[in-house]
Amino acid sequence: MSAQAGLTIVLASVAPFTAFWYVCDGDYNAALLFNAAMFGVATLAAQWMLRRSYRHLIVRNIRHRLLRRTWVLLHAFVAIQMAWVLRPFVGAPGARVTFFRHEAWGNAYVELGKIAARAIGF
Repeated sequence: MSAQAGLTIVLASVAPFTAFWYVCDGDYNAALLFNAAMFGVATLAAQWMLRRSYRHLIVRNIRHRLLRRTWVLLHAFVAIQMAWVLRPFVGAPGARVTFFRHEAWGNAYVELGKIAARAIGF
């Protein structure tokens, strides 16, 4: 629970940076990539907190290190796909407001690759 609370606090603390980014740059793809970066920063902070909490368990039994690493990978995989499906904060310009994406059940990783390619000019 402390890792999730840490994630929430970091996301709330980077909200002013996100708002500043939106004011300074009107590019939709850049906004998506910036949001992905901010969620990445918050996730790393939360995982650092989880690692610190897990340290005592790892000292007692080394298997907990593998469990923590597995959790990190699983959490990242699910979080990226869930963020893609729900899209609670970033809507497409010119599209009507929806809670789910039109292409919601697609693959987030393929779509993020396409967005990154468009953002750098490919």
